[in-house]
Amino acid sequence: MRQDVLKWTIARYFEAIQQPLPASLPAAITPDPKAEDWGTEQVVHDTTIEFWDAGVIVVEPKQPAGKDVVISCGVHGNETAPIELVRDILQDILSGQLRVCQRVLFLFGNPLAMVNGTRFVDTNMNRLFSGAHQQGTSLEHQRAAQLEHYVTRFYRQSQRFHYDLHTAIRDSAFEKFVIYPFPHDNPYRKDQLTFLAECGIHTVLLNQAPTTTFSYYSVRTHQANGFTVELGKVQPFGENDMSRFTDVDRMLRQLISQPSLQLPEFDPNRHQIFDVQRTINRETDDFKLHFAENVANFTEFEVGYLLATDGSKEYRVEQAGERIIFPNAQVEKGQRALLLVKPIALEQLKLV
Repeated sequence: MRQDVLKWTIARYFEAIQQPLPASLPAAITPDPKAEDWGTEQVVHDTTIEFWDAGVIVVEPKQPAGKDVVISCGVHGNETAPIELVRDILQDILSGQLRVCQRVLFLFGNPLAMVNGTRFVDTNMNRLFSGAHQQGTSLEHQRAAQLEHYVTRFYRQSQRFHYDLHTAIRDSAFEKFVIYPFPHDNPYRKDQLTFLAECGIHTVLLNQAPTTTFSYYSVRTHQANGFTVELGKVQPFGENDMSRFTDVDRMLRQLISQPSLQLPEFDPNRHQIFDVQRTINRETDDFKLHFAENVANFTEFEVGYLLATDGSKEYRVEQAGERIIFPNAQVEKGQRALLLVKPIALEQLKLV
């Protein structure tokens, strides 16, 4: 039987929270009641696979090559393509088809929302890191605290990486892009930008302030090279065109299976950089976006265009070249409902 880490994750998580699984689930996450419980330590090609918790799987080569790599997915439960991508990588490791030489922590973030088929159940988990989980008691608050604990337990080598894989609610003018967390006084990394370009990701959004996202947690708390990686648009389980993620899949497999990556020389022309100009938060019950739901991320509007109203307050385009990203009128009050970004020259960044 081919071991399915995703189905195991769902079964184990619902056992842990002592809740029954819904009667009807997508085939990709429906546990097989006849399958044996295989979530115990295994050794494949001198590599130990440990199951620390539901959706928390550690791959430990006998002689690690120096990198600690966290690959997380499903922090938003309906972002299925990254979940399926991570499942397939793990299953190839377990079957012996993929040999790794780096230590890897694989995380399926929010099994409750995966089963629910929604972005989240009670609250947006990707706003609950760097201690923000202490402000609530929901299962998602608890899960975020657990994920922080497991990341802390995992990191021990000096070369640390975290790729938190997502898909967006809307289409995007640039299908794949990353959010580069606020580096504080640290420079931006040419090798990481090149690695992302090899993944087919050429658009980079700079986050210029601390946040409570998962990738920022690893960057700030553990000095990791971390990114929130957006790979396209949300689709139901089983409806993703996985051929669109071939480059990402290939590079993640190379990262964890090779002692060192053989990357091409850094080329600034491969990258387009955007900087956040404004953050618009929802503050009232009467928050509205004044453009269609099918308007894509990175769409540009003319100066003066009315983007949103929040009660009596209006938000308009203030500068030529401003583009929208992550519009969502349904966020909780106090959370980000829209970002305005502008392109900047790569030469403005401190690079190493």
